Parts: sequence; structure tokens; C-alpha cells
Amino acid sequence: MSPVTAPRSPALLLGATAGFLLLQGAPTHAQWWKRAPADFEECADQAEKSASKQERTAALAECNAKFAGRRKPGGGYTYYDFLQDRTFDIAGANPTPDEQKRIDESYTTYLANQRRNTVAAETAARLQQQQQQQQQERIQQASLRTEPERVPVPVGRPKQQPPAQGEARAKPKGAPCVKGSFSCEWPRLSESLNDLKKLFTPSPSKPRKG
Repeated sequence: MSPVTAPRSPALLLGATAGFLLLQGAPTHAQWWKRAPADFEECADQAEKSASKQERTAALAECNAKFAGRRKPGGGYTYYDFLQDRTFDIAGANPTPDEQKRIDESYTTYLANQRRNTVAAETAARLQQQQQQQQQERIQQASLRTEPERVPVPVGRPKQQPPAQGEARAKPKGAPCVKGSFSCEWPRLSESLNDLKKLFTPSPSKPRKG
């Protein structure tokens, strides 16, 4: 190695090392500016800067799948469980294992309450139906008791035809006769008078044969 070359070697080595560090530091600096979003809101802000509407929609869907929590106005995050239609307070952008366990236990209690409420509603509806049926039966029985009895209308006696003129009003044969009454004595008197007429009235003579 010549005396001229020897002093230059450390300078070249130092320059090469500095250039390598600068090249390595450039991507690191760019990556720091493009860090991953910390929560849904920050992710959504980055998605809104997408070039096209399709890219923006896909980015928002990815943010929604990546972060379950949403920022609260006063700090902290909330998690909405659509199965229970309820929100839970959580510490970060996603529930921790302990927080997820608490949410699952709440959902189990929710299902038990739903089943109990369903059974209670079915029982109440069945009892109400039975009460309505019993009330209708009581109303029908009361209407039967208060309805007036239907008394049969008596059939009128047929009108007797007046006796023909000159016809004797004699009682029918076999009918009971009250002794001493005119209706009972008149037939016997009529027969006696007829017998007397026959005695005093001569019989007509027969015509002689020629």
C-alpha cells in the first residue's frame, strides 16, 4: 500500500458507512409516518383519503373488522353487542380477554331472561284465554236462567154447530142425565105423548081392490 493511498482508506470507509446509514434511515422515517391506526376512528380517517370510492369502501370494511370498539366523547371506548342490543365500556379499541368473558356471560344471562320472559308470556296468554272462555260460559248460563219460561198456549175448544131448526135437543145416548132436569125428562114425555096419539088416532083404511 502506497503512502498516498493509506490515509484515504479510513475516510472512504467512514463515508461509505454514513451513506449506508442514511439509506437505511430513509425507509424507517417513512414507515414512522405511515404507522398502523390505533383505533377505528383513526383507521376511518385514513380510509377517507383513499383514491377511489371502491377503495374507500373496502378500507372502511377492513377498519370495522379490525376494531370492535368506538371512542367515547369523554374518553375510553364502548363495544356494542348487537345480539343483546347493548353497549359495554371497554378500556381499548378492542375488548380484552377479561372484558370479552364479561360480555359473553352477560349474553348467557340475556338468553336465560329471554326464555323466561317467553314462557311467562305464553303462560299469561293461556290463562287469559281460559278466563275469557269461562266468562263466556258464565254469561251463557246466566242468560239461560233469566230467560222466561215459554208457557204453551191452550188450544181453543171447537165451536159447536147450532142444532137444526125443529131438531130436538136431546142428550146423546149414554150421556149422564141429571134426574128431574128438563133435558133428562123430555125424551120420556115425548115418547108417552106419541103412544097416546097412536091410541086415539085411527089407522087409515086400506083401499079395496077392484
